[in-house]
Amino acid sequence: MNQMTEMYIPTYTDVITAHDRIRPYIHRTPVLTSSYFNQLVGAELFFKCENFQKAGAFKVRGATNAVFGLPDHMLDKGVATHSSGNHALSLSYAAGRRGIPCTVVMPRTAPEAKKAAVRGYGGKIVECEPSTSSREAVFAEVVAESGAEFVHPYNDPRVIAGQGTCSREFMEQTGGVDMMVAPIGGGGMISGTCLTLSTVAPDVKIVAAEPEQADDAYRSFKAGHIIADDAPQTIADGLKVPLKELTWHFVSNYVSDILTASEQEIVDAMKLTWQRMKIVMEPSCAVPLATILKNKEMFAGKRVGVIITGGNVDLDKLPWMTS
Repeated sequence: MNQMTEMYIPTYTDVITAHDRIRPYIHRTPVLTSSYFNQLVGAELFFKCENFQKAGAFKVRGATNAVFGLPDHMLDKGVATHSSGNHALSLSYAAGRRGIPCTVVMPRTAPEAKKAAVRGYGGKIVECEPSTSSREAVFAEVVAESGAEFVHPYNDPRVIAGQGTCSREFMEQTGGVDMMVAPIGGGGMISGTCLTLSTVAPDVKIVAAEPEQADDAYRSFKAGHIIADDAPQTIADGLKVPLKELTWHFVSNYVSDILTASEQEIVDAMKLTWQRMKIVMEPSCAVPLATILKNKEMFAGKRVGVIITGGNVDLDKLPWMTS
């Protein structure tokens, strides 16, 4: 059965509604530029800094839209999700703001910094093995027991509409770009980007960036159907999850290309951003810049938007540190 027939596809009207709903609970994050990176790439780069967002990541937009969109009669049982980190802590943040319970299923290997943040926002963690199959099995038990409302990390129209507010702000802040590059894992941010830009700036080319070692979206894009890996290994822990029906709808219809970067290229881009822009970003967020540096000719002479999706890093385990 085609699940898309049952799933509502959000529109740009939903993005506007979401923006009005979440505005009191999020930051309008800054857009930064770097003459160093402009010179290095031969393009004008504009970095939308969601690492400065509430809860340290863009995912607070979608999570807050879902939580504050719930009708009163659904509040008692709270919300639940499964996530390797940023959606988990974002949903915990939003649930805390609305005063409702939040339970999250997290891989036992998830960064300690993200687990600590979830607990700090009042979320309850149930651990699972680091695979999609384990995550979904444990989560099914949690929901059966609690009756909580499932807020999927990305395959949820409420979440995608919330993520679309990031590009809406970006276009207001920059006056427009030729290309927009964002990381892709499950596809929530890229779907929100597609949703907004296909309406307000349909000529902007949307490029997704992915780790070589978790390149299921790249392979799906080339094959024309979803290919899902169960437990890919990459330093970009936020990009290990596969596309789902709703995000595939946006990726297959609006993304112009998917580029990949190696583990070393991701680490190098992350370190370079820390050095040159003096901002904390996590490995998943370095993937777009890594792919731009690897494919400079594609971006030369263009105005390019780059979404830095989060900054929740374990500062005791930075990837360039040697023990």
